[in-house]
Amino acid sequence: MAHAKNHDYHILPPSIWPLMGAAGGFLMLFGAVLWMHDITAWAFWAGLVVVLYTMYAWWAEVVAESKVGDHTNVVRIGLRMGFILFVMSEIMFFFAWFWSFFKHVIYPMEEYIGTEYMAPAIHAVDPFHLPLINTLILLLSGCAVTWAHHALAHDNDRKGLVQGLAIGIALGVAFTALQAFEYYELLAHEGWQFGGDEFFSNFFMATGFHGFHVLIGTIFLIVCLIRAMKGDFTPEQHVGFEAAAWYWHFVDVVWLFLFFAVYIWGTSGM
Repeated sequence: MAHAKNHDYHILPPSIWPLMGAAGGFLMLFGAVLWMHDITAWAFWAGLVVVLYTMYAWWAEVVAESKVGDHTNVVRIGLRMGFILFVMSEIMFFFAWFWSFFKHVIYPMEEYIGTEYMAPAIHAVDPFHLPLINTLILLLSGCAVTWAHHALAHDNDRKGLVQGLAIGIALGVAFTALQAFEYYELLAHEGWQFGGDEFFSNFFMATGFHGFHVLIGTIFLIVCLIRAMKGDFTPEQHVGFEAAAWYWHFVDVVWLFLFFAVYIWGTSGM
């Protein structure tokens, strides 16, 4: 006999997705090792397909759960806390690249285990050209996402929600395109190279991984736009969109640190 639920928690039924996600992640990592040893790349791509399918199917189930009332106030608090912890892990990820950058610029080693260690060269790039344009684009995209969030949460304005998301996505795509063009100019015409020295390594790892996060955030916003156009999200229940907005603002803040630290301070002759 079925019993009515007398609590606010969501007790999940058995699910295959955690196991599939773990298996796909292991296969992708193992495949990357095989690929780097020039054995085969198929295992990596197979693992990536499993991971991507798991993400799609698992999150589709989460969306379905929200529509049938499983996401109570208590559950939504847990979802928010989980996403905050995820963003904190991302902060620590970028902290490592900032640490490496500042260490090599401020305190380059002259000797290493008895052999000469060349101090890293600082390669100037004009921060007030493409980097400044991209900074303004990303900040404007954050404003658009904030507008969309306000339109939903305070006015229940679905038109404003859709328009704000569309503008934010378009600006995110523009940022990615301009960064790709900047990389092309640096690599093809300025003589930069991946891993050429400590500065090149830190520059491309920090800005490149940030660009990857912009791409992920853009996909996140596109999913929210599709859901908004289908009538999802209410002023009281929109955790999925809230998470996307938080992620996008995190991307904005990281870029501001990169712009001032790497582009301006790092290339100012320190």
